[in-house]
Amino acid sequence: MRCPYCNSIDSQVKDSRPDIDNALIRRRRVCSACGAKFTTVERVQMRDITVIKTSGKIEPFDRDKLKRSITLACSNRDIKEEQIEKLVTSIHRRIETESLDDSVSSELIGQMVSDSLLNLDPISFIRFVSVYKKFSKVSDFKKLIEQIPEEQRDRELSQTFIKPKSTLF
Repeated sequence: MRCPYCNSIDSQVKDSRPDIDNALIRRRRVCSACGAKFTTVERVQMRDITVIKTSGKIEPFDRDKLKRSITLACSNRDIKEEQIEKLVTSIHRRIETESLDDSVSSELIGQMVSDSLLNLDPISFIRFVSVYKKFSKVSDFKKLIEQIPEEQRDRELSQTFIKPKSTLF
């Protein structure tokens, strides 16, 4: 493994440990040339998946891109990093096991993320879908909120918003 500090290709593994659900292994390494310590992550990759965008462009599936978009939708919410990691891992596994060929549409990935976020946190769901679907009107948000099951919507909204003491309008 190449050292990120001095670019030497000679490093030694000093410690290895699996994550919580054994989906990956973290390896602590030491560079033999400069002595720097760094961590690498190892995951099982069943096959190379390509994503077919709505524009027709084809690009390789990027797990980190998926995680960034979910993390952004969940920012400033009471959602732990482990929950996001499990969600990303779940979606990635579904893509690898459920798709018949080595390509998947961006619409399918977006739907998987939307469904997962709705179950995790309705506010994060709304954030993700509004960006993914490129909302341009307030009515788009209203239609989306109406799709959320009422008991989940009311429970979440009562926990999220604080009623103002006085009205401004």
